Amino acid sequence: MVIKLDKIFDSFTNQSIFKNKSILQSNYTPETIPHRDKQIKQIASMMAPCLRLERPSNLFIYGQTGTGKTLSVQYVTNELTRRAKKDRIELKIIYVNCKLKKVADTEYRILAELISQLGEKVPSTGLPTDQIYQKFIDIIDKTKQLIVIILDEIDQAVKKINDEFLYTLTRLNSSLNNAQISLIGISNDLGFLNNLDARVKSSLSEEEVIFPAYNAIQIQDILKERACNVFKEGVIDQGVLEKCAAYAAREHGDARKALDLLRIAGELTERDGNKILNTDYIDKANEKLEKDRVLEVIETQPKQQQMTLLAIIHLSEQNLNQPIFTGDIFNIYQEFCKKIKIETLTQRRISDIIAEFDMLGLINATVISKGRYGRTRKITLSIQQSLINKAKEILKNSTGL
Repeated sequence: MVIKLDKIFDSFTNQSIFKNKSILQSNYTPETIPHRDKQIKQIASMMAPCLRLERPSNLFIYGQTGTGKTLSVQYVTNELTRRAKKDRIELKIIYVNCKLKKVADTEYRILAELISQLGEKVPSTGLPTDQIYQKFIDIIDKTKQLIVIILDEIDQAVKKINDEFLYTLTRLNSSLNNAQISLIGISNDLGFLNNLDARVKSSLSEEEVIFPAYNAIQIQDILKERACNVFKEGVIDQGVLEKCAAYAAREHGDARKALDLLRIAGELTERDGNKILNTDYIDKANEKLEKDRVLEVIETQPKQQQMTLLAIIHLSEQNLNQPIFTGDIFNIYQEFCKKIKIETLTQRRISDIIAEFDMLGLINATVISKGRYGRTRKITLSIQQSLINKAKEILKNSTGL
């Protein structure tokens, strides 16, 4: 057995098809960002007042997943930081990923993360919210400086908390004597702004930059630029990059998906002991990525959404081949809430959550008319049967049911 394992290990260490796989990782920051010059220049122009310690307008950036929003913002803010250090300007830029659990799932934790990045500490829980706001103000207002707070996937934080904390953040400047705060919000949800309170919307989105989806040719350019430094010469077969780009362009021009597809296809090729990455491996990678994406979406949903999805799965297993309606889901959802003693949302809010699941592709919801009794949704589960048990395990662990 040891000899067989040594052969497997040797094949990976001595015959790798990769030169530098990290270039395809999501945390890699490229030196250039193709097809985003216009947006980068827009962001740079809006943020340039930072170098005079003038507070720039709050900035809201939105576009589909994988359109280069975060990369472009980080590129500009990295350059701003470099220039500020050179010119001895008191500029601090704080980045918070609002999708991360235990970082941005409560107002308290967001503030604790901001304070942590400023080099101070607060208890993970326990202080009144107004006290932790005051601590944040006390820390930053000791000196004349500018603080830029980047809230990536800001829509996720609003789903978990509410939009009131955004309003509070945008209004903190009135409590400061020396420091100033500017916000940058990044969202994949194109309709996010429409659902905000009017006060929050006017405060947050003083300036906006839209990132359009990449087309297949643009994604090919991105793949070509990365691939030549990722794989050894002669590894990529004809048509691989084109097929990879076509898959991603079909998914709203998601360059991140294209890069993930190429990385996973390379890993599958290597596991099979092959030295040529052909188009068949792109198909296999796409199938694997879709499974991983579904489970990640389920795992990162707030608890109320997870309870609703668990109710849908429960009814689907009970009512085989029978239609499920919004009212049925709400009834089961209420039972689950009573079991773990949490507040029950209204049926209208559950209906909104069901619509969100439809957009995410977890369910298929068809609106049907009941005449004078109004309308309802006929719901069927879209999660692959092979993933149901894993999905249930994730949901039960997260909700405590």
